[in-house]
Amino acid sequence: MIQRGALTGFLSGSIMGLAMKFLEAISSKKVYVLLLNVDFIPYIDSRDLPELAEFSLHVLMAILIGIIFAWLMERNADSKNSPYFWSFLLTLPTVFLYFPLTILATKDTPAVNDPISFSLWTVGHILFAILLPIFYSPRQK
Repeated sequence: MIQRGALTGFLSGSIMGLAMKFLEAISSKKVYVLLLNVDFIPYIDSRDLPELAEFSLHVLMAILIGIIFAWLMERNADSKNSPYFWSFLLTLPTVFLYFPLTILATKDTPAVNDPISFSLWTVGHILFAILLPIFYSPRQK
């Protein structure tokens, strides 16, 4: 379960991260910068971290969410709820992280009240929620 969840999170988080980079490139809204931003974490100076290290921290969080998703899928295998129900339920709180992350950021990130940036952030996280069930491979019986 852990390996399947980790792979699911890795693939979903990596694609989401690349999609957020693309959305930032075409819109000039710093949603990718916000996604990778860790400057609010004590003892981490993100000014000194290369992009790959920040991206790896994002992917690590996605892996943890993927493992939780796999656990939910196996625990609720007989449930009538679809994998997308669990995926969206698990991902929904991450959409609203936009607000505290923009407030806590010291880097140049989108404004907390920027509706376009929030929409792009939401689209990226919806993509993640869609990808989790696509990449999840249930245990063979």
